[in-house]
Amino acid sequence: MNKIFSTMLAAVLLFSGCQTKTPDKSMNPFFTTYDTPFQTPPFSLIEIAHYMPAFEKGMDEQVKEIQAIVENSEAPNFENTILAYDRSGDLLQRVSTVFFNIQGTDRNDDIQEIARVITPLLTKHTDNISMNMELFKRVKAVYEQADAMNLSAAQKRVTQKYYNDFVRNGAELSAEDQAQLKKYNEELANLQLQFSENQLAETNKNFKLVVENEADLAGLPDGIKSAAAETATANGLEGRWMFTLQKPSLIPFLQYADNRDLREKIYRGYFMRGNNNDEFDNKEIARKMAMIRSERVKLLGYETHADYAIEENMAKTPENVDEFLMGLWEPALKVAKQELKEMQRIIDQEGGNFELQSWDWWYYAEKLRKAKYDLDESEIVPYFQLSNVRDGMFWVANQLYGVTFTEINNIEVYNPEVEVFEVKEANGDHIGLLYLDYHPRESKRPGAWQTSFRNAITKDGKRVAPLVSLVCNFTKPTGDKPALLTFDEVSTLFHEFGHGLHALFTEGEYERTAGMVPMDYVELPSQIMENWAAEPAVLKHFARHYETGEVIPDELIQKIQKSGHFNQGFATVEYLAASLLDLSWHSLKAGEVVDNSLDFEKNAMDQIGLIEEIIPRYRTTYFSHIFSSDFYAAGYYVYIWAAVLDSDAFDAFKQSGDIFNKELAQKFRQHCLSECGSDEGMVQYQKFRGQEPSLQPLLEKRGLN
Repeated sequence: MNKIFSTMLAAVLLFSGCQTKTPDKSMNPFFTTYDTPFQTPPFSLIEIAHYMPAFEKGMDEQVKEIQAIVENSEAPNFENTILAYDRSGDLLQRVSTVFFNIQGTDRNDDIQEIARVITPLLTKHTDNISMNMELFKRVKAVYEQADAMNLSAAQKRVTQKYYNDFVRNGAELSAEDQAQLKKYNEELANLQLQFSENQLAETNKNFKLVVENEADLAGLPDGIKSAAAETATANGLEGRWMFTLQKPSLIPFLQYADNRDLREKIYRGYFMRGNNNDEFDNKEIARKMAMIRSERVKLLGYETHADYAIEENMAKTPENVDEFLMGLWEPALKVAKQELKEMQRIIDQEGGNFELQSWDWWYYAEKLRKAKYDLDESEIVPYFQLSNVRDGMFWVANQLYGVTFTEINNIEVYNPEVEVFEVKEANGDHIGLLYLDYHPRESKRPGAWQTSFRNAITKDGKRVAPLVSLVCNFTKPTGDKPALLTFDEVSTLFHEFGHGLHALFTEGEYERTAGMVPMDYVELPSQIMENWAAEPAVLKHFARHYETGEVIPDELIQKIQKSGHFNQGFATVEYLAASLLDLSWHSLKAGEVVDNSLDFEKNAMDQIGLIEEIIPRYRTTYFSHIFSSDFYAAGYYVYIWAAVLDSDAFDAFKQSGDIFNKELAQKFRQHCLSECGSDEGMVQYQKFRGQEPSLQPLLEKRGLN
């Protein structure tokens, strides 16, 4: 163990209360093959003290694996260079998937302290590999001789991807520039972690709306009030009602609470996250990150971070993205302004002596939905019991792909709330496991996402089955009521399940390409599933009243269908505003200085003409998609880019006359889910669709045409 690791490990153990007992490495569960069903992580055996030794050993092993490649006296070829590199880092991946998933779902002070220690070390480790000139020379040699070596199409693709990765990560830079690049990467990694920690605290801990007088709850459904009472009691505030910034608490309050002052208070709490001039403030962090990213990509030969990030996507250039977004902006803003007029009319008719503000939008939009479509969301929520919705999405997958889902209880879980299902083909062959984690916890970051504890891959002719996890923050059960979802939450569950199917169905021999798709393709598998959630045949299958068992009546289904265009101006505008804000931040050129994050944000929104009644879906100070990691930086637009694909793809099913068309489903699974990493995104999509996607189905679906 080298000196730096020894020092940091001691610090971590001291922090976690383990300073008197150094863990026995031979007992570290990460160091052996998991002796569990399906070789799943043995969470009950994994202790805080196991992580740092496993990270340390994992990095050390990969360094030795890379060194063996570099020192190989044989001429570089696919097996001794590309495949060997692709197979390296197994232990590091094993501990990383567990640790960082737990950091997202069940973080505590110990986990956060380890994250602070390990983040810069992992960044340094990754940089040392990606800038290893001897390794790059061997990769480059295989890349340049791919044709002469008679590599297969799959081998050529993974070789090209690794070659591009090295170039994009600075392998061809001078030693001086590489040193500077490493410095930028370390700075960004630490800032991203700090941004994420601040947002978690601001969302889950730093704001609570406590209501003392029941009269202030006027307008709220009983279920929402009961949940707030339970939250208050759990926080030692018995006899009161507590609302948080978690979406299942926040959104219903904004939709139904008659008390306008309290609506403003909770909404201000939400949109002021990271902007309160205290220890959790993110303004300076975001500003620094955007400028560092611009300096970093200059070293790599790019004008802006957006140029760098989008080059690998289907869109190819920031100009194409901007043109695409602005093409949707004008019709969406026009519809949003009309929605605003209609809601202001309601305010005026009720004798309200005020202009609608951002914290009023949800409340009056709900009134507008009732007036235009005779649909009150509280009418449909009782039909969306979580367990039924879950079974409904499983049924859809069965109808499309023949796969089955069986709950199993012999799998260890990281939290008692988690469920596990075995996924099988129609013929009974094992596909993988699906973990489901539904509800908010103070330890869990906000939002919903799909992740994996193990990826699908074929090694030595044998498929390694994936361990896939869906993590959400849905409304909890209250009292004698089961968990009941809003229709937005129903759509979210189907959405994440689509990501899950992508991960479960992935096929390929190489880690770098199996299931790997461009950023603006990523949301196609998820968003297409949302289409089935609203189909009458699907609703009739799973939507049953939680008390009576009554199937959702045709009348309500028709109302849901008719209200499909409801509030789409607002929803599209707030999303596009965030996408364009992201693009603005990452269109900075090296040397350009941002003095104030809020001024920068305001200027960006003024330029596109965002109305003051709508706030971007994510403001700068809590825009975790782009500031908690590099993943979505200059890439938040991908959701609506993929929406064009998913709308066009689902239109194929509709046009066929059978939304469960098995021939189309098989083609979609093969080309867009299983083999999607084998070629470029548009190529794979066209293999399924037979043509380029049309924008028209999306415009029609959102009522923007």
